[in-house]
Amino acid sequence: MSTSPNKRAVTVGIFVVLGLIFLVAGILVIGNIHQTFSKKLRVTTLFDDVNGLQKGSNIWFSGVKIGTVKQVDFYGASQVKVIMNIDREAQQYIRKDAKVKISTDGLIGNKILVIYGGSERVSFVTEDDTLSVEKTLSTEDMMSTLQENNLNLVSITSDFKVISKKLAAGEGTIGRLLNDDAVFKNIEATTASLNAASNKAQQLMTSLNTFTSKLNQKGTLANDLVTDTVMVASLRSTVKELNEVAGNASVFIADLKQSANDPKSMVGTLLKDEQSAAHLKETMKNLDSGSKKLDEDLEALQHNFLLRKYFRKKEKAEKK
Repeated sequence: MSTSPNKRAVTVGIFVVLGLIFLVAGILVIGNIHQTFSKKLRVTTLFDDVNGLQKGSNIWFSGVKIGTVKQVDFYGASQVKVIMNIDREAQQYIRKDAKVKISTDGLIGNKILVIYGGSERVSFVTEDDTLSVEKTLSTEDMMSTLQENNLNLVSITSDFKVISKKLAAGEGTIGRLLNDDAVFKNIEATTASLNAASNKAQQLMTSLNTFTSKLNQKGTLANDLVTDTVMVASLRSTVKELNEVAGNASVFIADLKQSANDPKSMVGTLLKDEQSAAHLKETMKNLDSGSKKLDEDLEALQHNFLLRKYFRKKEKAEKK
């Protein structure tokens, strides 16, 4: 009977030990605590604000958990130094120029560190390296920005309220435009005038296009003037000759004016001397009278019987 209690105690002790073994194994498997005993790579980074990041927070790289935060301490005047324990297996994927940022873990909102980026030409991260930080907006920053935007929106709404009130009262140019029909009609008439001017400008452009298209047609005068070098040279020569003629005419007119102003010259005598002019008029009258008398004498000779035969022969010869 004495062995029965001892046996019962041993059995209970065995079950307790087995329970503790299973409990520790479950904690190690479920909590992934076995990684605590694996080799870690210590990497540091400096933040201006860790935004609630704590010791033990997870570290992620490309969506894979690669370590935890070992320590969070103040550094310098106002910075925070974060020491990270990273799995040695992940060392071959993290470059020295990779960056670190603070993010949140799903809907729970736990703060985590995310390592990303890095170029292939840079070597892998080593023990006690310091990674650079990308500054991100915190919730407080976003709320502050939203608050500032709300204040700006309120200010804009107030200004728009004042402007709409003035528009409704007919103040200002736009207010008069909205409330005064005369102003609207004037603007409408101006718009019609602008449309008419635009149509005329369009017609002018069409005419210019037609004219320029004719310039490109071979055989036309305009095209010859533009493209025919021989004609252009001839025109230049003609213009040069006309210039010379104009110059000679100018010289002749100048000489004629000079002669007219000189009373001793023939032209000056004819223009300035009244006696010479009267004598010239008398001579012209005498010549006119003499020509009339000569015509009468010739008419009389044609009827003279001595010369009548001669004129008849001449008339017949002209008819033949």
